[in-house]
Amino acid sequence: MDGTHSIGETNRSTGLSILEKLGVTPLINAGGPNTKHSGSRPRAESTDAMNALSEVFVDLEELLLAAGNEIAQLTGNEAATVTSGASGGLVVQAAAAMAKDDPERIAQLPITNGIPNELIIQRGHRFVYDHLYLAPGSQFVEVGRTTDCTIEEIDAAIGPNTAALIHLESPYKEKTGVPLTELSDLAHSRGLPVLADCASMLPPRENLTKYTSQGADLVSFSGGKAVRGPQSTGFLVGKTEWIEYARLNNAPNPGVTRAQKVSKEEIAGLLSALKVFTDIDENKETKNYLDQMNFIVDQIAEIPGLSAKVTHNYDHYIPHAVIVLNKDWKGPTYSEIAERLKAGAPRIYIASDYR
Repeated sequence: MDGTHSIGETNRSTGLSILEKLGVTPLINAGGPNTKHSGSRPRAESTDAMNALSEVFVDLEELLLAAGNEIAQLTGNEAATVTSGASGGLVVQAAAAMAKDDPERIAQLPITNGIPNELIIQRGHRFVYDHLYLAPGSQFVEVGRTTDCTIEEIDAAIGPNTAALIHLESPYKEKTGVPLTELSDLAHSRGLPVLADCASMLPPRENLTKYTSQGADLVSFSGGKAVRGPQSTGFLVGKTEWIEYARLNNAPNPGVTRAQKVSKEEIAGLLSALKVFTDIDENKETKNYLDQMNFIVDQIAEIPGLSAKVTHNYDHYIPHAVIVLNKDWKGPTYSEIAERLKAGAPRIYIASDYR
């Protein structure tokens, strides 16, 4: 014994020690659950479940079926399944819309010869991640304008190659388009599904059933973000028929989504986090967030030339502090402030939608 270690001491790594060995500088994430900056802090229940399930082997198809049943029960939906993040859910949605339960079509994708592969989307619903819908071989048919769209325009766009209609629910979408209920009524009257991307719309927890109750056949949510499961997980909820199509078109089955595997550990982590998320008193949780944000605002509100407030509404349900540089502000610009914070010690990341 060389005296450098005490009896019982271990060489167990910490997060900081791992980054130090890699030469990577950690940061303070003050900008929300952005994947680029590590997402949310996983719940202890989630990481505990991941560690526990890492010690056993299981038939992954059986685990996914059971996990889907559990998610459906927790969320109050007909059916559900696990995906590789909400974005992975978009790929699965599109594949399911095109191939359904046809094994030949499932094997054929992303080659879509002879397969209806058009996804109708309102121009005001286009967004930075929507190209994931195109990954399994589908293509968009855009309707309307970026500022508005009518149900008649969508109806006129439906043709023999239409596979599904797309709906985006996001703080940043155009609000004057066709609402989900009308879109669903039209789609179902034409024998088509509605695929909804609602990745960032939790909380409120009522949204777990809101979009399916408005007619969406498959709804994609993140398992990270506010749920605080593994950031690489997500889940689809929806109609039993369409969840089955999604499951057949999803990993670990061979096919276009094979690369989107979700491990048994991630599945366990998602289930545990979602259980905690659905059990939490939302009013108490919101008050805690409000208290934290009000504390921040109080610290900076008296700085000359800027104003600060706490924003909390349906589109931004988790309260956050918003800082506005007024016309008499004499300091650096929004982008300069953000860059200086990132370059400082400690490094601090703030939301990227500064002006």
